[in-house]
Amino acid sequence: MLVLTAGLFAWSVLAGQSPLLGLDLQGGVEVVLEPVDTPENLALATPENLDLAVEILRQRVDAIGVAEPDITTQTGGDTNFIIVQLPGIEDQDAAVELVGTTAQLQFRPVLFDANLRAGVEQPPGGDFPDEVLNGGPGLEDLFDGVVSDPNNTAIDESAIFRYASTTTDGTSTSLPVLVGPTQFTGTTLSGAEALFINGQWLVEVTFKAGEEGLDQFNQAAAICFEADLRCPSSRLAFVLDGVIESAPSIEAPFFERREVSITRPNGFAENEAKNSALILDFGALPLAFDDPADPEAGLVRSVSASLGRDSLNAGLVAGIVGIAVVALYMLWYYRLLGLVALLSLTVSATLLWTVVSYLSASRGLALTLAGVVGLIVSIGVSLDSNVVFFEDLKEVIRRGDGLGAAVDKAFPKAFGTVFWANLATLIGALILYVLTIGSVRGFALMLAIASILDLVATWFFMAPLVRLLANKFGDRPSLFGVRSRTTSELSNEGASA
Repeated sequence: MLVLTAGLFAWSVLAGQSPLLGLDLQGGVEVVLEPVDTPENLALATPENLDLAVEILRQRVDAIGVAEPDITTQTGGDTNFIIVQLPGIEDQDAAVELVGTTAQLQFRPVLFDANLRAGVEQPPGGDFPDEVLNGGPGLEDLFDGVVSDPNNTAIDESAIFRYASTTTDGTSTSLPVLVGPTQFTGTTLSGAEALFINGQWLVEVTFKAGEEGLDQFNQAAAICFEADLRCPSSRLAFVLDGVIESAPSIEAPFFERREVSITRPNGFAENEAKNSALILDFGALPLAFDDPADPEAGLVRSVSASLGRDSLNAGLVAGIVGIAVVALYMLWYYRLLGLVALLSLTVSATLLWTVVSYLSASRGLALTLAGVVGLIVSIGVSLDSNVVFFEDLKEVIRRGDGLGAAVDKAFPKAFGTVFWANLATLIGALILYVLTIGSVRGFALMLAIASILDLVATWFFMAPLVRLLANKFGDRPSLFGVRSRTTSELSNEGASA
């Protein structure tokens, strides 16, 4: 057990792993998401939609490795917004951009694309009829340079959008494209994945089966394949937040496969493909929010860790003092057994450091003040396990057994008590982890991990060490805090018998 513990700890240190600190201990960024101030959008800012947005945001943030984000809603009166706290992320701008992206994916037929320069014909009469545009802009608006605002464009009307950025500075050199009303939205998707195929990055989307997914895509595909006036170009545009990501030609009226690829002429950049897939995979936010990256909006602020650091330092001082007092008491009362308890606590603490460091490096687990509280509580849990064994051991010795035999008799009973006590702690921690969010889950997780490691240290370290010491010093029970029985006590026991 000692070799395993030392080896794991050395591996963790050499790998450069250490616990990742949460927002309250290392600082970070706080993002406020305010709904776009339009009557249509504000009508969607209901408590139900805000709660749905919180869950989508939590999945997005978890996926990019931000540890223990705290995402809450503020509602009441005219106040409806979401607060997202992100601890110590490496790429703050990228995380803020991802949090603020609405990911409104729409599939619209291409009505007129002047970027093709060839094979583009205007419809009879010079413009599309109203049953195709449904009240939206037409060719005249397109030629006048009008570009639709995605936040104020109805999905059942035509729109004018540009292709995604085609230059390194983020600008688009493409001409606006007239697209028809939305045939279906991103709710038909069941997932998305970024893939590197044939030397370029693309996003592969998977449709849901049946009427909720692939059937809707096939209905639109049939219209475009026939080059109907509603889709004269035979192309279907994939529009993400008012930007045309791809506009592939539909070359069949029916598709059996549920996977469809979103591509660009020159391919996606790797980070763009992964972010787009991530956004599509977790769905669209149910309402639009102001861009948090806008410096004039004041929706992003840095969070200082000074208050949390002060609290942590105070907690560490209190913890050190508490452990020192407990250590002195255990050594005075249990002698060698007290030393065993402290060594067992050291083993479980070392394993705990290794596990937390590994989870921080691989899963983005953050250690918050609440998590530190869980660790401090676990110290008491670990010492309780030792005390239960030691008291059972002393009780068996008082009944007349030698120290070596008493260890074998006392440990199975004591470990049963320790096991069920730790199981009760695990049940409480599991309930807390499932039913709560944010830092409370950190407290529950740390307590659960410490309880499991306490069982490991008790079985594989404490019990074998006590047996070793009992075999070596079994004739000196006073070294174990066990008072030797006097002659009169033995006589009284014999008389009672």
